[in-house]
Amino acid sequence: MRALPLLTAGLVLLVAQPAQASRPVQASPPGPLRWGACPAAQKDLVAAGAECGDLTVPLDWSVPDGRTIRIAVSRIKAKDRAHRRGILLSNPGGPGGSGLANTLALRPALRDVADHFDLIGFDPRFIGSSTPLGCGPVPAPAPPRERTSPRRDFEDGVARNRATAARCFAHGDNAALLPHASTRNVARDMDAIRAALGERKLSYYGVSYGADLGAVYTQLFPDRVDRMVVDSSTDPDTTQYELFRRAGKPLESGLDEWAAWTARHAGTYRLGRTAPEVRATVQRLLDRAERRPVPVAGTRLGAPLIRLFLRQFVQQQEDDAALARTVRTLVDAADGRKVRPNPELTGMLAFLNSPEIAASFTGGAVFMCGDGGWPAGGWPGETETYWRNIQHSRAAQPVFGPLVNDMMAPCPFWKTAPREPGTRIANSVPVLMLQAMRDGNVPYDGALALHRKLKGSRLVSADIRSHGVYGRGAQGRTSVPCADRAVNGYLRGGPLPAQDLTCPKGTR
Repeated sequence: MRALPLLTAGLVLLVAQPAQASRPVQASPPGPLRWGACPAAQKDLVAAGAECGDLTVPLDWSVPDGRTIRIAVSRIKAKDRAHRRGILLSNPGGPGGSGLANTLALRPALRDVADHFDLIGFDPRFIGSSTPLGCGPVPAPAPPRERTSPRRDFEDGVARNRATAARCFAHGDNAALLPHASTRNVARDMDAIRAALGERKLSYYGVSYGADLGAVYTQLFPDRVDRMVVDSSTDPDTTQYELFRRAGKPLESGLDEWAAWTARHAGTYRLGRTAPEVRATVQRLLDRAERRPVPVAGTRLGAPLIRLFLRQFVQQQEDDAALARTVRTLVDAADGRKVRPNPELTGMLAFLNSPEIAASFTGGAVFMCGDGGWPAGGWPGETETYWRNIQHSRAAQPVFGPLVNDMMAPCPFWKTAPREPGTRIANSVPVLMLQAMRDGNVPYDGALALHRKLKGSRLVSADIRSHGVYGRGAQGRTSVPCADRAVNGYLRGGPLPAQDLTCPKGTR
């Protein structure tokens, strides 16, 4: 249920983008939803007794009788049929996250509320089982250099991203499909699911990119919203690249929090007895890795990858110990000591060498690079712009500035233009918003900006360092009870909170 901040050597897939005027395109799906058994690979859905099917929708919603694609859908019927409220859809974020089993994964947080909804999962177009789109075999990477420099790392990334864009458009039928990868079209596909199920309205929970997708749905289909919950959203007037850049400041603040925690545990991790000492240890590690990548478990980790690892851990306050263990391992390796990677670092290294990384990269790029307006878009075309921003960021954001200012992905080299303008968010649809006040992925002020544009919304804020607020306890993290109560009460049929709320810190 939580948004997946996807790890790749040059890409952290989050959310956000610019807003422009929009006009909804509405059409009825050309085919019915036929149910059958779920794929054996979807073990959780099979165990829950779910049914799965494919819905046929237009590739281009402005040409409803033209070429079609398939959307993979799952359903778990409401247990309490006498008090059934309707259908609940969800999106796990990314963009590019598979959502077929995502609404099922919400059940522990939903508790009894789940019994009143048909839980509907779906893979967004071109993701997972929904007319999947790939970019072909990824060439074997060159062995990491023993010596490097920040400029050389940057130029390597530019070359990889340029090659990825070319490969994506040359592979298979992608040139015809990619222009139709847009958040607006995913929202239309959601509405097609609603219509195919014979429902007048739908309810929805979305986190991260999924939150922005929910906001787009409210704009395109305001009369078809029953209960809308969006968790960890972004400023709709900010481009994707600017959203990445804005994350630098809260990420540095999160690292300050972690450094203070680590200093209190100096006897365990030996990274420094004060927060400034811990920060200095991290900086020395990065400065060394920018010249000589750190050898760990048969590979070499350069500074860009180490920064990415740091970001993965610092975004959740419960991962402070995991981050400290990882930094300790990397410092020892950089000092030439023989190390056994800690479990968290081992997991990241395994992911980087797994087949899943290619699918994650493709799914995110398809929407981040191809979407015309929020949530996507806004990539500087000149590569030197990124380099200048990287260098200028180092003074104020020495750890994360070089990472967030280098988030070009293959987007500057994408070969298709948006088919329609982006979505300007401005409506009065009732929406329940959730946001962590110390979110290092999508800064809090972005949620405030969206809150002002969703004039019928109420905002529940949580004073935690986290990406995602709802259902944290069900994932073994520190819960935010007042947020969970607000969501479940609203989905159960209660009113929105009378005013915005700030939740006290919860307990496990």
